[in-house]
Amino acid sequence: MATAQPSSIWQKHAVFEKNSIVLLLGILVAVAIGGLVEIVPLFFLKGTIEEVKGVRPYSPLELAGFNIYVREGCYLCHSQMIRPLRDEVERYGHYSLAAESMYDHPFQWGSKRSGPDLARVGGKYSDDWHRDHMRNPRAVVPASIMPSYPFLEKTPLDYSHIADNMKTLSIVGVPYTQEMIDNAEKDIVAQTSGDAAVAKRYSNAISRDIGGKPTELDALIAYLQRLGTQVDFKLYDDKANIR
Repeated sequence: MATAQPSSIWQKHAVFEKNSIVLLLGILVAVAIGGLVEIVPLFFLKGTIEEVKGVRPYSPLELAGFNIYVREGCYLCHSQMIRPLRDEVERYGHYSLAAESMYDHPFQWGSKRSGPDLARVGGKYSDDWHRDHMRNPRAVVPASIMPSYPFLEKTPLDYSHIADNMKTLSIVGVPYTQEMIDNAEKDIVAQTSGDAAVAKRYSNAISRDIGGKPTELDALIAYLQRLGTQVDFKLYDDKANIR
């Protein structure tokens, strides 16, 4: 009985199977072609993030709070990205838009959730709730495994370098004007003394009279209370985009 001969396709493929160098070169060529197919079209786009009305850069106080949030590694347990899945939308709110993170350097999407997603936490709780939560999370959420951060309330906010921070961010595309940078420290004082003048430069920036010099906790709360409040989600069709 005659032995079946390998097909011509197998004979050609055998070169890659038997020679590791040839296989490696083949992998590199395939990856290079795939990468070019994904990357090259981006050079012909004016932007990869849709323009969304209402999204603005952080006010100086909110930016200081963002820096504290990053410093304390909050993103390790809390994400800021709600995926367009029905269970996530029903629990946390409207799915996240790319534009909501366009001024975050670095972004805070996170990679796991030991605690709830914070993309829509702004306005959900009062400032006093956040203060109690940071002092002792178990006081408001008995099952919480979050560590306490009482030192934030006792640490004066150092905002002497906030203008330099804003200037650096303007280099990478955050639209801070020279006026915003020049008035950075004054705007922090204004936003913590109940002066609504800061809202002229930062729409919907909430000013609160804290009755003294700002602390790191004041800045962090200002940041948290901003999250998810910049976009009018009534303009988006949820049902057409939720799986």
